Amino acid sequence: MKSLWLDTAVLPEFPVLDGDRKTEVLIIGGGIAGILCAYRLKQEGVDCILLEADRICRGVTGSTTAKITAQHGLIYDKLIGRFGTERAKLYYEANTAAIGAYEALSVGCDLEKLPSCIYSVNHPEKLAKEWTALKRIGANAEYTGTVPLPFPVSGAIRFPDQAQMHPLKLIAALAPELKIFEHTAAKEFVGDRVRTDRGTVTAEKIIVATHFPILNKHGSYFLKMYQHRSYVLALRNAPLTDGMYMDEAKTGLSFRTAGDLLLLGGGAHRTGKPGGGWAELEKFARVHYPEASVAYRWATQDCMTLDGVPYIGQYSANTPDLFVATGFNKWGMSSAMVASMILCDLVQGRKNRYAPVFSPSRTVLRPQLAVNTAEAVANLLSFSKKRCPHLGCALKWNAQERTWDCPCHGSRFTEDGKLLDNPATGDLK
Repeated sequence: MKSLWLDTAVLPEFPVLDGDRKTEVLIIGGGIAGILCAYRLKQEGVDCILLEADRICRGVTGSTTAKITAQHGLIYDKLIGRFGTERAKLYYEANTAAIGAYEALSVGCDLEKLPSCIYSVNHPEKLAKEWTALKRIGANAEYTGTVPLPFPVSGAIRFPDQAQMHPLKLIAALAPELKIFEHTAAKEFVGDRVRTDRGTVTAEKIIVATHFPILNKHGSYFLKMYQHRSYVLALRNAPLTDGMYMDEAKTGLSFRTAGDLLLLGGGAHRTGKPGGGWAELEKFARVHYPEASVAYRWATQDCMTLDGVPYIGQYSANTPDLFVATGFNKWGMSSAMVASMILCDLVQGRKNRYAPVFSPSRTVLRPQLAVNTAEAVANLLSFSKKRCPHLGCALKWNAQERTWDCPCHGSRFTEDGKLLDNPATGDLK
């Protein structure tokens, strides 16, 4: 189940930490967010160490569809309702700036500038509300009645000048000059020190970029987020698209081209719950692309926040030297770059105009909080011989992927109990 990206890029290898170190900034987590933070800090002359528990970018970054866009579903009408027009505009500007930042890197990662379209099959009223919101914030967008997909739609909103890339070719270009230690898990946080199995790192500032934060005693991220799985088929001999296309519906489909392959995404569900998975995508492909064959298949997992905006900034109000980047809500490419821009400023004591929009300390009084809490309580009280070591929730069997999944916070384990996805930090007993 290796992704297209993992099969077509060679990532550098790094040593295990051996002994004690000191640094200005320590980053925990070797996905694209952590590596972009480390790269940006190094460019500014900041001494930085990055620790990765496994190999860099073998988790969510290696399983993305790598769409770089400011179009994150029908989000802007919701952002205006929750935060006001000015903050919705800043969210748009931050993610648009992220696209430009990727272009400025100028490395061989197959980056292409293409339009991104959000379509609706049968809810034109939702598109109309979003279109009104986009005009209010001055977004560069267009309304269209058709899209080149093999089924009718009620309309679409098109963002020109968005981008897509090969994410691991980017990492392969950026990572070699960074100070990275692989197979080095953070075991304990004590003030300005992080202990691993073979040494301790002392840092002035610490950034936690572990997809789902692994430190439970600050920030209450176990209540502020849940995780969501989605699936991808890379199809050969299927019609290629001229851009990126995404359904506004939570269970809809997405499309993009990668070389001579069509990437078909969908089958989504909350981690630990039933969903369509690859079977749903295969059924669609048989009907609409009967000549196509499956070249690759993979799945990914996303942290979903209470209000649709990532948590980027100070880990909690009581941790001035501890920072976080998480909750990218399926838009990890642009959000990772936004995180690097914000955190590079904050760890150096500079203000960032986008930081208030993404502050992890903003209100948690959202309807999703009640859903997350109820899910956690129900699964804590459920009988199961398999329980997640994170906070003790009952694990559910995922028959399609043959894994044990936690419906509370999204930790996942192999059939024989090996950890696949955090926030758990160890295998099943």
